[in-house]
Amino acid sequence: MAPPSGTVRAAEAGGTTGARIREARKAAGFTQQSMATEIQVSRQTVIAMETGDYAPSVYLAIKVARALGTTVETLWAED
Repeated sequence: MAPPSGTVRAAEAGGTTGARIREARKAAGFTQQSMATEIQVSRQTVIAMETGDYAPSVYLAIKVARALGTTVETLWAED
């Protein structure tokens, strides 16, 4: 059986994971570009995480959480 075609979306916990990342980023005072620089990825990667189009590796998820002063569990928790 072939995998589905089209955009691959990250599994979204209640559809709000991206919103939690976006809210935490804004609360921490980061723009998408400054966040990208902080965690050493492209701005497009930050955008993709916020829209649910990208599921980061565990290593990157930890970097995101640390940069935002929170935990991986808080950002990617199931609702």
